[in-house]
Amino acid sequence: MRMYIKSVMVDDQNKAREFYTKILGFRIKHDIAMGEHSWLTLISLDDSGDVELALEPNAYPPAKALQTKLMEDGIPWTAFSVTDLDAEHARLAAAGVEFTSPPKNMGDFKLAVFNDTCGNLIQLIEM
Repeated sequence: MRMYIKSVMVDDQNKAREFYTKILGFRIKHDIAMGEHSWLTLISLDDSGDVELALEPNAYPPAKALQTKLMEDGIPWTAFSVTDLDAEHARLAAAGVEFTSPPKNMGDFKLAVFNDTCGNLIQLIEM
């Protein structure tokens, strides 16, 4: 068994498409219109593309409530790994990304947290 999709709820798929591709550097794998929303998945340029990131429209009220509460409590929705957190933090900060937690050394790893502009906090981790 392998992971296939990792989902992130977003409050605006168009805004998320722009942020996740132009700022974070993911590449669109699927963008299929499905009524007012799309089946929108991305892949990382840094790996094989086996695991897709689905940018899910946040139209289901309980999911929206969860997303809102996680943001209010400062809890990241998901995490992405990077090889050089300090360099990635500098790159993203220069692009205007808001970090709620700058890089912190946590012993065997470093982490930082940023706002994805679409209703989520995302954690970056360097192992």
